[in-house]
Amino acid sequence: MKLILLGAPGAGKGTQAAVISERLNIPQISTGNIIRAALKSGTEMGLKAKSFIDAGKLVPDDVVIGIIKERLSEDDCENGFILDGFPRTIPQAEALDEMGIAIDKVIDIEVDDSVIVNRLSGRRVCEKCGRPYHTESLRPKVDGICDDCTGALIQRKDDHPDTVKARLEIYHTETEPLKGYYEKQGKLTVVEGQSTVDDTTVLVMKALEA
Repeated sequence: MKLILLGAPGAGKGTQAAVISERLNIPQISTGNIIRAALKSGTEMGLKAKSFIDAGKLVPDDVVIGIIKERLSEDDCENGFILDGFPRTIPQAEALDEMGIAIDKVIDIEVDDSVIVNRLSGRRVCEKCGRPYHTESLRPKVDGICDDCTGALIQRKDDHPDTVKARLEIYHTETEPLKGYYEKQGKLTVVEGQSTVDDTTVLVMKALEA
């Protein structure tokens, strides 16, 4: 099965992709991971990406698409895959279609923006050992102190409410239109994200079986 997972930052898309990957025994293909792998292996597209990254620029679509194409040609994708983080825009989706890759289903995990802002802005991480916490759902025994190493708990810049809202705005502008694109193709299924990972997984798996 060839799948695409859509969802705003913080909607739990990556976690669900990992679960599906394990249950269906197909690779989870994350754009960030394969770009890093291409950089490490020194492929032609990886070297092109490196030139942009070294210059502090975004990797352009044609290079990202080239890296995706290289990855999808590998043997482990023969029986299917899950694309997580690609496509991000309509032009990227059109390029995927032009490759002749027939996507079977597109699952969109919907979570309200206010829930996402609360979920991400509440995250804390130990500055010493990296253990994650949350101000509501995963509190330490002593406020602001890591249970494991007594390190201070900090909020990463990416998790600041203003940063989260900015990322959501970009998602709604650039990526959300993909819902309409794939709906027209009859491939879109919307899943309402639940308060727990397990409950969301149940709905995602039902959507895949439908």
